[in-house]
Formats: sequence, structure tokens, C-alpha cells
Amino acid sequence: MSDTTIAVVQARLGSMRLPKKVMHEIDGEPLIGLLLARLSQSARLSSIVVAVPESSENDPLVEYVSGLGYSVVRGDENDVLSRYATALDKLQPAVIVRITGDCPLIDPAIVDRAIEEHEDRAVDYLSNTNPPTYPDGLDVEVISAAALSRANVEAADAYDREHVTPYLRRARDISKGNLESPIDYSEMRWTVDDADDLQFVRSVFEHFAPCRTFGWEEVLAFVEQQEPSGGTPRTTRNHGAVMNTGQKLWQRARSVIPGGNMLLSKRPEMFLPEHWPAYFSSAKGCTVTDLDGNRLIDMSLMGIGTNTLGYGHPAVDEAVRGVVAAGNMSTLNCAEEVYLAERLVEMHPWAQMARFARSGGEANAISIRIARAASGRDGVAICGYHGWHDWYLAANIGDDESLDGHLLPGLQPNGVPRELRGSVFPFTYSDTDHLAELIATQSIGVIKMEVSRNLAPDPEFLRTVRALASANDIVLIFDECTSGFRETFGGIHLKYDVEPDMMVLGKALGNGYAITAVLGRESVMQAAQTTFISSTFWTERIGPTAALATLDAMEECRSWETISAIGADVTKRWQQLADSHGVPIVTAGLPALTTFSVTSPDALAYKTLITQEMLKQGYLASTGLYACTEHTPAIVDAYFAQLDSIFAKIAECEAGRDVGELLDGPICHSGFARLN
Repeated sequence: MSDTTIAVVQARLGSMRLPKKVMHEIDGEPLIGLLLARLSQSARLSSIVVAVPESSENDPLVEYVSGLGYSVVRGDENDVLSRYATALDKLQPAVIVRITGDCPLIDPAIVDRAIEEHEDRAVDYLSNTNPPTYPDGLDVEVISAAALSRANVEAADAYDREHVTPYLRRARDISKGNLESPIDYSEMRWTVDDADDLQFVRSVFEHFAPCRTFGWEEVLAFVEQQEPSGGTPRTTRNHGAVMNTGQKLWQRARSVIPGGNMLLSKRPEMFLPEHWPAYFSSAKGCTVTDLDGNRLIDMSLMGIGTNTLGYGHPAVDEAVRGVVAAGNMSTLNCAEEVYLAERLVEMHPWAQMARFARSGGEANAISIRIARAASGRDGVAICGYHGWHDWYLAANIGDDESLDGHLLPGLQPNGVPRELRGSVFPFTYSDTDHLAELIATQSIGVIKMEVSRNLAPDPEFLRTVRALASANDIVLIFDECTSGFRETFGGIHLKYDVEPDMMVLGKALGNGYAITAVLGRESVMQAAQTTFISSTFWTERIGPTAALATLDAMEECRSWETISAIGADVTKRWQQLADSHGVPIVTAGLPALTTFSVTSPDALAYKTLITQEMLKQGYLASTGLYACTEHTPAIVDAYFAQLDSIFAKIAECEAGRDVGELLDGPICHSGFARLN
């Protein structure tokens, strides 16, 4: 065997958090080029090899480093250890030095010292990371050929093979050493995983330009001059090694999508910051598979309430596949929207006409436009959550607390025209005196409200609202985007025998496919012809087709009865579980939209703890359940079996234990406050 020592630099273009990061340019040169140039200053290395995945996506990287004169070995994207083994077989070195391609500030002096220590101590494996004392980004691992060859043969776990050296660090009969800095700088982060890291490294190279051979102590001096945190990004060391794929993609998303996604309720921070899987690869029944292949039982929001029949209902999906095969859009209209309008009108005898959209916010905005046109007055009295559009957020113009009981405390209506101030007036649920006062003092032409959300309505309250609307020629709209199909076959108002003038249906109407409906009396709905309400994709075919198939499936199995029974059972068992552990909770919501909260100043921390621990057991779970027909008794029983031990921990915390000690990350954000 040769006595040579080679460095193997692992690099790829498919980074989840910062794609193509090794080719991002710093002062006109790709990051990987800077790393290789610095590493080539080592006096103890015989050669440098770059280990790259074999996929064609990485061809530009191979072309670049080959053009610089460096050797390349290629192999499996995820089995990085095999790439090192390939380099070992090809070059037959005595020692391999492992370097990762996202560390452009690597210092050749530290590399040389590590190689010397490996030789002097005669160990199989030496690093400067166990424990770490150098800044993250100066990591060096020196491995004997024999130890690396053994790891390649014996390491079977996917994590071990992706991260190359965990097996060596665990093996008791592998001799080990650690190179330490006299002062612990391990909290400093000089590696590149995201855009902030890249900006920091760029600032370092710009500071020392045109010199690119500065040492790590010089970087340290530069960093310590910066304010307020030493000028260096700080986060969990080697965070990428333990961060799930969904979280990595979420970090990317936040750099290109304001807020990270299009729906607040799906942001990981609302569930489990830094650990929520964030993205799915497939969903069926009540099981969701994340990007890492983990199968998770959804005992949470089931697509934010869209899938009462479970994910991927066979009949609904088959109908949609037929549309995809036949064509979804054309210059002509789809017949299904006519059939759907007739079906919904038949289910709600007070209504004669319908219009369709693809989201709840759109449908609510359509209903307001039509109702204002019909009434001839702009004032809207609201009670509940009705979306993101200007007409609704206008309630907060000039009074930041107006929507505190309806949406999010402190919501800022930035971007909403100030001229809309005084056009929307929230009123309190069950407070008919408040509503009557608004009608008497404002030019109210529309009353828009959720029929039920956290509390079941007093039928007399609904009848009084109806009477006030009728007596004052006001258009009454029931927003049933969420409540529809939860307790009745259609709008929940059917069970209270109170008829609105208009109604909005959404969420469950298409069992996961985008379709919402506005129903109304003909005398009101025809006002749509006096204004302009039109959009291209409201005419696509998948939504109405899915809705028709969903209605058939719901009616056949009477889904609203099933999910109400499931939710009522879960609510009862939450209370029983809490009582058995002496944990005070309150429950709320429609049976099929049930929630609970621990009555404690630490309620959000407990919610986070529940989500964290249930995720470890294979559940998407928090403090609420949107029930679906796929939540079988066996699934519910298994869910409660896992929840029991978590309530025991909460009881310990209520007795004095610090809940913060049990959390692996930050506390989740608070969510919507709706209706009550």
C-alpha cells in the first residue's frame, strides 16, 4: 500500500437548503474553487480528489473541478461512504482526509496539524470535531485506509453511509483521537448551508481580497470585530446532518417565497419549529409520507379540513383521472359546473343559483361583491374568519384590535387601502344587541358570519340575526367554508332551520381538490350581472368533477355522521385522559373539528411538546383533530396509547418540572383565534 495521504472533498449540486451552493460565486470564483485552492496549500497532502454524485445534474461541477486539474470520483448520491471507498480503491492511499465541499474557509494549517497528530498518535481515526472546539466549517477528519475500508464493509445504516464517519466514531475497537483548539470556538459557524452563511463567507473573502490564503486566526480576528454576534451566523452545529429533508426544503422556500408558503396554517412554525417535516411525497387514507419516506398517521388537520373522506379517495381520484385524460381546460365551458350548481341548489331548497371559485377567500370575496351590489350599501357586519381579502382586513384599519377575536391579535392591514376604513364592522358571536347597534348606527347592507365554530350556536341567536337582516333589507351570508359537510349533508345551518340569503361552501366540497361555491337566492345572485366577477381558472374542470364525486361518496357513506361520531369520541377521551393525569384542559369546536388546550400559561409549550413527542412515534398530531372517515377505531386507540405518556409528562411539568427541558426546539406559534 502507498504511504500517500489524499484529501477527498465531497461535493454536489443538489443541496436541499441552498441548491448548487458549491458553485455560488464569491469574488468571481465558485465556492468549491476557493476551497480547493486553499486546501492545495497543505504541505502534507499528496493529492486532492473530489467525490461527486454520478447523476447528470452534477456534470457542471465535474467539468469545473476537472478543468482546474483535480481528479474526480463519482458514486451514489446518498451513499457518500461508497464514494470514499471508490477513491480508496482507485488511488490506494495510506490515509484519507475527509473534507466537505461547503467549507471554503478550510485552513491548510489545521489540515496539516491533524495529519501529523494522526501519525504521531498512531490512531485509526482523528478529527477536530469530537468534541468540536474549532468553528464549524474548519472540520477535518483523518482516517486510515484500513478503518475506512472496514466502515464501508460494516456500516449498514443509511445515516452512517450518508455521513461517512458516524460508524467509526461509535466503534469501540477503532482507535481515535481529537484535535482541540486552546480556546473553544465551536459556537461559531463558518460553513455554508444557507443564504445567510454564504453572505458571511462572502464578507470574509471580500475583507481579505485579493489575498485568499489567510489563516483561520486572521478570520477569527475579523469576526470578533463584528457586531453584535461576532459577524458569524450561529445555529446548531452540523444542523444539516440531523435536519429532516422537509426542513431543509423549508429553509430554501423562505428565501424565494415570502413567508415560505401560501397558507399560514401549514407553516412548520405553527406546529413544531425546526422539526416539522413540512412537505409530503404522498398521502392516502389518513397516512402522509414525508420527503424522507416516513409514514405518518395524520391525527391533526387532514389537509386543513379538506379531506373528510381521507386522502386519495378512490372514487374521487378516479373521476379526476378521467378529466385529466379527457382534458381539463378548453375554450368551451365544462358541463360539470352546471351539474354541480343543480346538485347544490337541490340540497339547499332556499337557494336557486350558484357560482364557483377555487379557494375560500375568493368565494367569500365573491359573496361580498354580489351582496353589496344587491343591497346597494357598502357596510358589512362580520362575525368569524372570512379570508385574506381587502374587504375583510379593512376592519383593522384605524383599529388594530378589531379582528383580535376573529383572526390574529395585532394583525396589521398593510397594503389595504385606507379608504376602506369604516366599511367593515366586527360583532361578537351571540351578541345580538351589538349587531342591532351596528345596524342602527352604520349603513349595513351585509351580515356575514360563521354559523358555528368553537361553540354550537343558540338557535335563538341565529333566528334573531335572520330577523334583523330581513327587517332591514340586509343580505345575510353564512360562511360555511369550514363547517359545511361536518354535521349535515351540506351547510350546518340546515340543522337549525334558519335560512340565509347566501352561503359559501368550501374545504370539504372537493375532498382535497380546489373547489368552492357561493349559493344564494336568485333575487340576490342576479346582482352578479351588474358588476364584474370573472377568472380564467374558475372554469377548469377538475374542481367541479371532484365535487360531484365527493358529494356522491359523502351521501353513500353518510360521512358527516361518521366524522361527528369520531370527533365526539376523541373529545371525550381527551377529557378522560386529562382527568386521569390531573391535567386541566378545555375542549371546543364542532365534534368533527375538535380541539383542546391545557389551561396553563405554558399551553403553547405543552402543545409543542405533544407535537414533538407524537411525531417521534409516527403521528402528525397537535391539540386538534379534523376527523375523517379513515380514522378507524384501531387508529384512534393507538393514538391515545401514545398520547398517555405525554400527558404524564405534562402533569410533571404542572407539578414543577420545566417543560423547556423536554423541548428539542422553539415553542410553536399561536394560531387563529376564531369566533369565540
